[in-house]
Amino acid sequence: MLEVDLNAELERQLGVCNACRYCEGFCATFGAAQLRAPGGPADFAYLANLCHDCRMCYDACMFTPPHEFAINIPAAMASTRARTYEDYAVPAAFARALRSTRFGTVAIVAACVAAVFLAVILISGPGVLRTAVRGPAAFYRVLPYAVMVTASLALVLSGFVCVAAGALRFARDIGRGEHFVTPRTLGVALHQALALTYLKGGGAGCYDVTRRSGRRRAFHALVFWGVMADLVSTTSAAIEQDFLHVLPPYPLWSVPVVLGTAGGIAIAIGAAGLIAFKRASDERPTNGRMIALDYAFLGLLEALALSGLALLAFRSTAAMGSLLVLHLGVVAGAFATAPYGKFVHFVYRSIALIMNAHEQGPEPETTGS
Repeated sequence: MLEVDLNAELERQLGVCNACRYCEGFCATFGAAQLRAPGGPADFAYLANLCHDCRMCYDACMFTPPHEFAINIPAAMASTRARTYEDYAVPAAFARALRSTRFGTVAIVAACVAAVFLAVILISGPGVLRTAVRGPAAFYRVLPYAVMVTASLALVLSGFVCVAAGALRFARDIGRGEHFVTPRTLGVALHQALALTYLKGGGAGCYDVTRRSGRRRAFHALVFWGVMADLVSTTSAAIEQDFLHVLPPYPLWSVPVVLGTAGGIAIAIGAAGLIAFKRASDERPTNGRMIALDYAFLGLLEALALSGLALLAFRSTAAMGSLLVLHLGVVAGAFATAPYGKFVHFVYRSIALIMNAHEQGPEPETTGS
């Protein structure tokens, strides 16, 4: 399907879906589509990000190709999500430039690794990359603390500003001027996000080589909770260093290392599982641009997890300096590309879930007899 015709194609397909309504119970998207009919670009962006890509509607639909109606909602939604990430990116020109290069994410990550390597050579000298550096503050003898903190804050703050700017525009466009963020809608959306409610495919699971499976939801949960564990690990390490004045590297039984190791293993298994799932899945109910974004995101997560675990395993050897350079470079690349890739999906999807909770309204109260 041509991208210039995407809005018209979505309107056509959703018109058939709203008339049929066979898939209404699978997820929130079809109920929301009825409220948004006939819809415009902002409505389609909202529906596409509310869709969790379980693809069970494709499996159930009687009008998929080669039927003359040619209904393929998952592929149309995937294409719209990919366009959303570009349309709401800040700056949009950088997002377009990154997408126009087949290996754009790889190039950015490689450039970040090279930049960290150059910084280490210029500041600490090449000797730290071939000598075992041990004891408190060993990492900072490879790359000084001030350099790490300054570069990290710059990347985190710039990424946050870019993502927040795009998210605010997205929320404004799909909200139609309504105030839809309330404690109730936040609570409903948070529950649905943490429970991965709409990755159940109406209860049967996601569409894959076995047609209905819970594997994708399980791998997704591993990645999510692995990231949460690593976030808590980093926070606890900051507390130990800045408030308790205990410098890294930390003992194997410490909170930062235990949580970081558990999180790294969970991410490595989850990302590898999702990659295998994607390779084995039917490609008809998807979109080439979204597949590329998925692989780039999952590959980056895998590189983050494996480089971090390797650094932990060999931190007392002469390989520590080189592994630290690699891990820091991958982390920098992840933050540099985050506003322009699949990373932002959780931001737009969360906003869509909040909007849907607002549109659906509170659950009706039941009264006893």
